[in-house]
Amino acid sequence: MPTIPRLYIEAALAPGATIAATPAQARHLGTVLRARAGDPVHLFNGRDGEWAARIATLQRALLALTVCEQRRPQLPESDLWLAFALLKRDTTDLVVQKATELGVAELHPVLSERTNAARTNLDRLAAIAVEAAEQCERLTVPVIHPPRPLAELLAAWPRERALYAAIERAAGTPPLRPRPTTRPAALLVGPEGGFTQDELEAMTRHTFVTPVSLGPRILRAETACVAGLALLQAPPCG
Repeated sequence: MPTIPRLYIEAALAPGATIAATPAQARHLGTVLRARAGDPVHLFNGRDGEWAARIATLQRALLALTVCEQRRPQLPESDLWLAFALLKRDTTDLVVQKATELGVAELHPVLSERTNAARTNLDRLAAIAVEAAEQCERLTVPVIHPPRPLAELLAAWPRERALYAAIERAAGTPPLRPRPTTRPAALLVGPEGGFTQDELEAMTRHTFVTPVSLGPRILRAETACVAGLALLQAPPCG
């Protein structure tokens, strides 16, 4: 049985509603998936759950969808955040994709002293997050914030949210454990080459920052993001 495509839609979803999709979504369904009028589609918007729909009209860049019935209600999802030093384009794209698949609610790109990426395209990153959310069947798309210096991130950080900073080559740093479900949390991962000593010292001045280790090996930044997010969300032992 073929997989029914999922589309992220900005509009409100309700029985009988007619939704106009974007030209890009129309081209994808018509050209790539060879869909046609009457075919089923699943829709979500991050607010109203997931809905079954049918293609009413599909002509080149024109796609109209008729909403039928709700398949899944909107339920609370993970409130885990990821702050990561901005990486080169392809690697940043990968971090956004995998963080979305792992259920991250917000992504905070950081400019650190060793950041080697000059700029990023937030529209492209948002499109990557949408595609990943469609593929992995989550009901929301993470918020992606504009990049900002590490000092600004720390100064504006909500004090009630624990920030676990992955620090390599730090003797005595405790291993990262599954986070307590009673406190909001986030993971901070540095650039290739790690944080500078000045940045590490700046972190120690904030009580919400907890330095942690991801193990004995030096991981690539994108690997550290995936491993850290998985550890934070693992069921507690015992």
